[in-house]
Parts: sequence; structure tokens; C-alpha cells
Amino acid sequence: MTASQRREQLLAVSRGLFAAKGFEGTSVEEIAATAEVSKPVVYEHFGGKEGIYAVIVDREVQALTGALTGALSEGGHPKVMVERTALALLGYIEASEDGFRILVRDSPVAQATGTFSSLIGDVATQVEHILADEFRRNGLDPKVAPLYAQMLVGMVALTGQYWLDARRPKKADVAAHLVNLAWNGLAGMERRPGLLGP
Repeated sequence: MTASQRREQLLAVSRGLFAAKGFEGTSVEEIAATAEVSKPVVYEHFGGKEGIYAVIVDREVQALTGALTGALSEGGHPKVMVERTALALLGYIEASEDGFRILVRDSPVAQATGTFSSLIGDVATQVEHILADEFRRNGLDPKVAPLYAQMLVGMVALTGQYWLDARRPKKADVAAHLVNLAWNGLAGMERRPGLLGP
């Protein structure tokens, strides 16, 4: 195996272990044994489990951030943007279950950008600007847009955490219900919510 291939193997093994057991529940010995290498090989490539964990978290944060910002940057009607963002998060969870499990755990590695809450805060900041524009157009106070952005993004993120294990209803239905609540509020809930987009 080349050094690059070994590094990717160690990352794949560690990703599965961290998702299943958490950072504290995973040891360098276990990573080495699962990868069928010696402990010094793990230390040589990453300096320890903190180094492996940091690389994994960084990759997952980049993947999820890319999915969410991509959904937001496409523009369009605000309701469709909420739909796309909800579907982007749920799609990430579906495609990267282990990665999402790692992100939603409290990170033991002190990183400004390495926690799920900081990632969600970054997305809320992007949503805040969109909401402020919508609030202005509708005669609402744009100063409260940051509060609503946190509510909206938090609602989607926590629903994603719930759906990670429940996996019911199907992804499009979860997104439709999220948008139903976000868009219509409890007072205006549609009887049978559906998505506008494809």
C-alpha cells in the first residue's frame, strides 16, 4: 500500500469506529488492530487519534457545508430555498451517516470550525441575510432576522438528528413537513404538505 492509500485506509477505519463508539470510546490500539497495522503506523500518519479525528471532522464539515451553501446559493423563491436546504441536509445524512454521527457528537478537539454547532451557526448567518431581505419586502423588522435564522436552521438540524435514527418517513416527506412548519407556522399548517420543487 502507498502512504496515501494507507492514510485513506486509516481514515476509513477510524471514521467507522468514531461513528460507532465516539472519540472517547475509540483507541489507537483499536484503530491499528482494525486496520491490521501496528500502532506506530497510526502515529506516523496522524500523530494519534486526535489527528485522525481532526481530519475526519474537517472533511465532513466541508462536505456538509458545501451541500448546504450550494442549496442556499442557488437562489429562487425563499420557500424553495428552505426545501433545498432541508433536502441537502437530509441527503448528506443519507449519504454520510457515519460522518453525520461524528459531527453531531461533541468534538473533543478544540477547533473553531470543527463542531456541528459552529457549522450550524455559519449556515444560520447565511440564512439571516436571506430572511432580512424577505422581512423588508414584507414590512417586517429585519433586526429580528438573526433570531429567526437560528430558529429555522436549528429546527432543520435537530430534525436531521432525529431522522438519522428514525429514517421514517422518507426524506422528501420529512423535508415537506419541515417546510410546512417553517413556511406556514403552526397556525397555517397545510393538511397534506408537499414540496414545490422536483
